Amino acid sequence: MKNKVITLLVALFSSTVLAVEEPPANLTEITNFRQYSATFASSGQPTEEQLQAIADAGFERVVYIAFTNNQNALPDEDQIVKRLGMEYMQVPVDFSNPLPDDFYAFADSMRRNTDKKTLLHCQVNARATAFSFLYRVLYEDVPVAEAKADMNTVWQPNEVWRDFIFEVMGQNNVDPNCEGCDWTPPPPRDQ
Repeated sequence: MKNKVITLLVALFSSTVLAVEEPPANLTEITNFRQYSATFASSGQPTEEQLQAIADAGFERVVYIAFTNNQNALPDEDQIVKRLGMEYMQVPVDFSNPLPDDFYAFADSMRRNTDKKTLLHCQVNARATAFSFLYRVLYEDVPVAEAKADMNTVWQPNEVWRDFIFEVMGQNNVDPNCEGCDWTPPPPRDQ
């Protein structure tokens, strides 16, 4: 009996992990789409058609953390999201100067409705993976190494973002260091 229970638990866990790791194909077409749990994902800028796919996949909230005047921003995204029956929130985050208050505005909203299926996005999923990293570590008890590895599938934060992450983690008494975590920013790109 004990072996059957263990086998059932392993099968259940494996299917849950599989479901989280493999989102519907139409969502994986969104730039740098990452599904972290049954209720939380991040991505780059979705198109209007992809927002429909997000709604069809059961998402209830879309959070945009870039400026609306970005050249890749979707005009009237707020209205499109609302028309699709989802909640819309925007926290404009300056890529060259992210602030802890930006993160806390996002986190406060998430903490009010933890079960609401949410897509967090920016333009390419750099800002959003950094916010996702912090949220998952600080509020969902995801190990730093796991959340960092997920963030690194999109990017290795530059010095500005590394310092921002360290500041927020320090404010919450969480050590950003872990075995295998390399926080060395990539070399600057030639312009």
